[in-house]
Amino acid sequence: MQRITLTPRADWQTKVESVGLTYHSPEAMAPRTYWDESACYEFTAAEVDTLEAVANTMQEMCLAAAQHIIDNKRYAELEIPAEAIPVIEWAWNAEPPALYGRFDFSWAGAQSGQAPKLLEYNADTPTSLLEAAVVQWHWLEEVGPSLSSTPHFLTFLAAKPDQFNSIHERLIAKWKDIAPYLNATVYFAGTDEPEDILTLAYLQDTAQQAGLSTQPIAMLDIGWNEARNSFLDLKEDRIDSIFKLYPWETMMEEQFAAHALATYRDMHWIEPIWKMLLSNKGILPILWELYPNHANLLPAYFDSNGDGATHGMRDFIRKPLHSREGANITVVRNGVATVSTDGPYDGARIIQALAPEAVFHDTTGQARFPVLGLWMIDQECGGMGIRESSGPVTDNLSSFVPHYFR
Repeated sequence: MQRITLTPRADWQTKVESVGLTYHSPEAMAPRTYWDESACYEFTAAEVDTLEAVANTMQEMCLAAAQHIIDNKRYAELEIPAEAIPVIEWAWNAEPPALYGRFDFSWAGAQSGQAPKLLEYNADTPTSLLEAAVVQWHWLEEVGPSLSSTPHFLTFLAAKPDQFNSIHERLIAKWKDIAPYLNATVYFAGTDEPEDILTLAYLQDTAQQAGLSTQPIAMLDIGWNEARNSFLDLKEDRIDSIFKLYPWETMMEEQFAAHALATYRDMHWIEPIWKMLLSNKGILPILWELYPNHANLLPAYFDSNGDGATHGMRDFIRKPLHSREGANITVVRNGVATVSTDGPYDGARIIQALAPEAVFHDTTGQARFPVLGLWMIDQECGGMGIRESSGPVTDNLSSFVPHYFR
């Protein structure tokens, strides 16, 4: 695994916009850009094989952990609302369709001598999907021939760059697989956040390519009709199948939560409500409890006293069960808080040991911290996207950097 410095393509902005990425240069990130092709990461084929195998194993472990939570009624530790529990258990046993998720791993490559370490599982509402599935693939199609390669006296045997990326094809295949379970029109609902809009539009496109009828709708435009006992769109058509890029834990705090739970068995929600168990940071200490000292896990515990002393940890990160985009994170080194981020999340927290250092440097010598997002489609790993930050916390100002392997 290496960080390679590159010269961005001429008129790269137009090129990424042509494949749907309009959110590439937000003012808040200046002078850096969100889509950053001034660098890329190179992997070996063996490293990609390692990441794929690790993600597939972690998926199996997370599903086993979810079963453990259900069997042992550990919902309170994850702050799961009591009224949601019967519906979660029904959905878990009924196995309604689930589409995708993203594991975030820290790793500096095989040369580090360390194994990839799980940071968290974005199992309910992960974004940066278009970038991983489409934009970086088009980048490689154009840039690939110019990337340095291992010379070979037979040109056709020279190492050619490839990419760990079958996300697009797998998404379309999964939509085709679940189409018989869905009703006529699948609604795609979310907020007006730029990243969410891109992700929803892309997922809607993959569903259309799979032959499904689709309809976009804002979460705020979904209404409830008491007489019809149904959620309706603005035309007062009944909503029966819906993909929502909106966290289940947020939905449970809103006025329509009771209706969503009461009618859950009559609707098709993607992602299903049992994803609340996996997208919750509380899954991390439960994984560590079930699989202690696993090579791909970091020690993690429910935060009972606000520090790591109880568990003998001096270097750790503290994060709320439901935090997103790097909000409300505290990084502790040698027992002292060195980084603390603001945000809207409160409630219970976990602590997790810091991962072995995975830091690279740009041409100015500035440290860059990559997080490897491994995309799970239909319970199997189908590709990777990399977010890169100037510090140890990945947030909404982190860049997306493409990758390839040989």
